[in-house]
Amino acid sequence: MYPVSRQSQNLELRELALDDVDAVLAIYGSPEVTEHMSFEPRSREDVERILAWSVASATATPRTEFALAVVARDSRALIGYGRLADDPHQPDGATLGFALHQDVWGLGYGTETVRLLLGLGFAELGLHRIWGACSPRNVASVKTMLRAGMTEEGRIREHVKKNGQWRDSIVYAVLDREWRSSSLLGDRPPRPGTGEPRPHVRM
Repeated sequence: MYPVSRQSQNLELRELALDDVDAVLAIYGSPEVTEHMSFEPRSREDVERILAWSVASATATPRTEFALAVVARDSRALIGYGRLADDPHQPDGATLGFALHQDVWGLGYGTETVRLLLGLGFAELGLHRIWGACSPRNVASVKTMLRAGMTEEGRIREHVKKNGQWRDSIVYAVLDREWRSSSLLGDRPPRPGTGEPRPHVRM
């Protein structure tokens, strides 16, 4: 499936481009954004490599990963990075990840981004199960995934090693029938006042 273009009230998912490097670097190069992720802040060279791979893999057949720009519809600015990738252990399953620029934290865009990714996975790709994982200390991302309709499934102990220290991950998931039978259908944005201050999930 190429190209991807999916919209909600405030946001749009679109394909990444090579000239998105500065906007993506502002996200992945930020110590604040990457605090709970599995990696240290990325360098410009790292981001250039990520974008080159993402652009090249977007037209692969079959396409096994959707690395996408999260764009504000009003300004057209790239404010986030979203990802769906095939789960190698489950046919018709995928893992989900996202990160948003810290300037838009607290606006509910995390929930809106997750709902856009779920809509892509279930409505357009026909997936059965989508899951994501985050640090137990990343309270805002926990709230984001729960608000988006995902369910806590359990803890993976000592799942990620960063700065020489192991940490656990908490897994959240949603099934296609749950998504189709709920208010998630249609990528509805969260209610006003329910925004999260620090929306980002391990990718």
